[in-house]
Amino acid sequence: MTKPLTIPIAVDIVALTVIDHTLHTLVVRRGIDPFKNHLALPGGFLREGEQTEEGAARELEEETGITPPGHLEQLCTYGPVGRDPRGPVLSVAYLLLAPSFSPTHAGGDAAGVLWHPVDALLAANSPLAFDHSRILADGVERARSKIEYSPLATSFCGPEFTITQLRTTYEAIWGAALDPRNFHRKATKTASFIEPTGGTVREGAGRPAALYRLAPGVDETAFVLDPPLRRPAAPAPASSPKSASAPSTQE
Repeated sequence: MTKPLTIPIAVDIVALTVIDHTLHTLVVRRGIDPFKNHLALPGGFLREGEQTEEGAARELEEETGITPPGHLEQLCTYGPVGRDPRGPVLSVAYLLLAPSFSPTHAGGDAAGVLWHPVDALLAANSPLAFDHSRILADGVERARSKIEYSPLATSFCGPEFTITQLRTTYEAIWGAALDPRNFHRKATKTASFIEPTGGTVREGAGRPAALYRLAPGVDETAFVLDPPLRRPAAPAPASSPKSASAPSTQE
């Protein structure tokens, strides 16, 4: 009879928010080996008797001082082989989205903690520790795809928001500019999404903007948007005339 495999289980957290119209993620600077002084996602090993979601919330608070303030969902499972130089480790990753977080302070195995622009991390030549660059990319793609079909983007807004605030949230998550008129029409005409509160707020020199909120009784994570709010297609990479023709044989 084959002996069951016994390996440690870790939890990692992709925490996302919008700061200055840019999607940011929470990272820690590791204070211990392996990958000492490297940036990594918050996380650590599961304790005996803990459920994975409990462990994720505990590790987040221990390393960053933050208690999960918003939507926390299981993202994916990674490993166990080849992701940690200490040996096989299975990681259960979680995705956390919120409009704002409490002030951070490093603790546990973290020597520092900061909010970092997502695109800069994913494009960096020095990847995050372990396989955290892959986990971050998966978390960002989950957020970007889910806001097409669910009201999840409202998780990045307050309880009440203007259409402009909601649009800039979509732009920050998708990394693309949206036509204001088309977005206003689609957002306000899409069923099971948002509704006006009757209140207004000034956003500039013009007339006050109407305030909206998530429609009552709608689960912000449910795939209920019909029609969905489709993200813009990524532009095709430009090709030079030379690359489109037969390669030159001239030196």
